[in-house]
Amino acid sequence: MDLISFFTRIPFEGDLERVTKQLWALPLLSLITSALPMAILTLKIPLKEVFALLSLYYIVGLIHLDGLADFSDGVMAKGGVEDKYRAMKDVNVGIAGIFSVVVVLILQLEALKFSPFYAIFLAELNSKFSILVALLVRKPLGEGLAKFFMDRFDRRQFLIGFCIYVTLISITSIHDRRALLSSLSLIVSLVFIRLAVKSFNGLNGDCIGAIAEITRTSSLVLCAILFEIK
Repeated sequence: MDLISFFTRIPFEGDLERVTKQLWALPLLSLITSALPMAILTLKIPLKEVFALLSLYYIVGLIHLDGLADFSDGVMAKGGVEDKYRAMKDVNVGIAGIFSVVVVLILQLEALKFSPFYAIFLAELNSKFSILVALLVRKPLGEGLAKFFMDRFDRRQFLIGFCIYVTLISITSIHDRRALLSSLSLIVSLVFIRLAVKSFNGLNGDCIGAIAEITRTSSLVLCAILFEIK
């Protein structure tokens, strides 16, 4: 699948034009990206949460974390839209970017300690679906891959992706109804989409990557809280 070649580090050859026609399948991709981390979390080994998180980033890569760092630098920069955009595109990572990446990694790691093994699947599912939500906004920032995808992403693809998302999260909820509540992390996605549009007048790859990371993190934290409630 071309989608695998673009959104993971799994060595598949793919065509970028075909990727744009497969964006609806992003929720399905969460089954692949979370498989190894879930398997690790079922093992009775020390530091399994650390190894699970490392395996996840080995599969998905660090490009979204890089986007989170750039996005945070831009949002936290003083000044108007142009000043924030300039800070986001600066090749040097600022303290805001470093801080946001560290916080996200710590929150994910700690949340995994209090969540069932399949919480990382739910987090990946919500994260991947948040990308579709961001693309549907259709407010590209500059010329780049985000605009390339937005120009080719339509409501039909979103509807198919939404149906897949609902199906997967509903199947998981058969085991535990609390799984449905993990979808509340998408509210966080909407908040940060609005923040990005307000700060930069649009969304680029850095913004969408940041939204994916933040959504995964908030989903894991939410699962940790929900599944600790007896």
